[in-house]
Parts: sequence; C-alpha cells; structure tokens
Amino acid sequence: MKFFDWHKRSFAPYLQADDMNLSRLPKPEWLRVKLPSGQKYGELKTLAQGLKLHTVCQEALCPNIEECWNGGTATFMLMGDTCTRGCRFCHVKTGNPKDVLDPEEPQKIAEAVLALQVTYVVLTSVDRDDLPDGGASHFSKTVQEIKKRNPKIMVECLVPDFNGDPKALDILCESGAEVLAQNIETVKRLTRKVRDYKSGYQKTLNVLEYFKKQKPSLFTKSSIMLGLGEEESEVLETMDDLRAVHVDILTLGQYLQPSKKQLPVVQYVQPSRFDLFADIARKKGFLSVAAGPLVRSSYRAGEFFVEQMLRKRGKA
Repeated sequence: MKFFDWHKRSFAPYLQADDMNLSRLPKPEWLRVKLPSGQKYGELKTLAQGLKLHTVCQEALCPNIEECWNGGTATFMLMGDTCTRGCRFCHVKTGNPKDVLDPEEPQKIAEAVLALQVTYVVLTSVDRDDLPDGGASHFSKTVQEIKKRNPKIMVECLVPDFNGDPKALDILCESGAEVLAQNIETVKRLTRKVRDYKSGYQKTLNVLEYFKKQKPSLFTKSSIMLGLGEEESEVLETMDDLRAVHVDILTLGQYLQPSKKQLPVVQYVQPSRFDLFADIARKKGFLSVAAGPLVRSSYRAGEFFVEQMLRKRGKA
C-alpha cells in the first residue's frame, strides 16, 4: 500500500521522484528554514567551540538548531566526531577513532549545560565499536556530572546499540538518565540499505526491550525517518513492533539528504500526512509523539517529554 493509496485521501500526500533523477527531487517550500541566530544559540555555539565539544545539532546539520538551542534544549555528541559505522543516511564521518577518548569531556559538557541554563539535555554519540564497552561508561559519567551540578536537569541518552551487550546496557539503565533512546531509523525492508551492516532492525528492538525490562520506570524512545522509499503499511508495522517492546515516545521526521554522498530522498511527505501518522501512533499507545517534516529524534525534547510525560506523573 503506497502513501497515496491510504484511505484514498484527496490531497497529494507526498512529492515523489519516479523516473527522474532522485538527486534532483526539488525541496518543497515547507522544508526551507532560515539560518540560525539568537542569543542562546550564539552562546552555545561559542562555548561548544571553545571547549572543543561536538553537538549533533551541528555535525548532523539539524534544521531545528536555532529553535532547540534558544528554547533551552541541546544535544551533545559524545566521544568525538568519527563513527566506527557507516550508515548511508548519516553525515557524520566514518573511520577508526583508535581508542581516542577525552576523559574530561563529561565535566566539560556538564559545565556547558550549567553555564547555559539548559533545562533538557540529549546526549548522543558516534558508534565506538573500538571501545571495550562501546562507550557506555562514558555516557554514564556524563549523566552523573550533569546531575551532580543540577539534579533537576532532565537527561535523555540517545545511544548506540552497544552490540546488545547486557553489561553495557545495564550501565546505561543505572546512569540516572530519565530517557533512553535507540533509533530504529527506517522500516525493516530498508534497514540493510539505510543502516550500517553492524546495526539491525531487530537489534534495536532488543535493546529497547532490554531497557524497559531492566528498569520499567525509564521512558524509552525511538525515531523513524520517512522519505526513503518505505510503504505506509511498513511504517505502521514498525510502530507496532516498537509498541510490542513498550516504547513510550516516538518521533517521525522527513529524511533529508545531507550531501551527495548520502542516500537520495525518494519522497517528500506532506505535513498533513505526518499529522495522520501522529494520530495513528497515539492510538497505538505511544505516550508522546512528535511528527513533522522537520522533526528530528531530539527535536524540542524538553517540551515533548517534560511537559507531557512529567505532568502525567504529577511531577510538573
């Protein structure tokens, strides 16, 4: 079932390249964003550069960088800017980090968070298959350093799969983070085409299931990119698979080709279609859903998590 077949909607649900060169698919108006600016954006950019920190907002060319940074949410990328895996959608460079790790990075990030009065922090990282625990202890130390300075700051860890190593996953469960996320990225059929061969659709589901079983109080989260050639029925199947392992939070966004080296966009999905997906996802039981062309896995995380989730728990 293709996007345009579902419920026989009268509007055009997406712009698609069929026989034309995929790399020339024109970007629709709703995906055009202005250059980032604003006081907090400038402060965080300067501070990150001064401390030699990496933010996924910059490394992955996120279109929401101004909105998130000025709104009190920041996403830091741990353990350098070189990934040991080579997913075909990702702009982060691939290579061998050669076990290089900045032991002072957790403290630097914690100080940056404190200085900028950030209220919600997302910690993510490159894959570090070269490290014994994949970097799990580095994640945990960073969370602890942030909490040590201000325990009220909410922390989300968007983590690698650590090759499913229970010891590494346990370290994350006990880190003190409120949210643990692992992105499934795309539907099962396209996983091998889109993600590195070391990653996997079922591996991601297993990681998310492990987190929830080990510590039910944690919120778990995942993200799906649209526009890579998936069919609508496959998106719904992926939602069902995530709910089967009790994932709480889901984000859906438009895949955008970062450069000519990455996969081309196959479809541009209309904003109204994202609204329909969000409605379906909520009916399937996700506690919080963010869906839209410019939504990313850490998009406005403070708003979507703190305001919705904690209010339901009576803590905000």
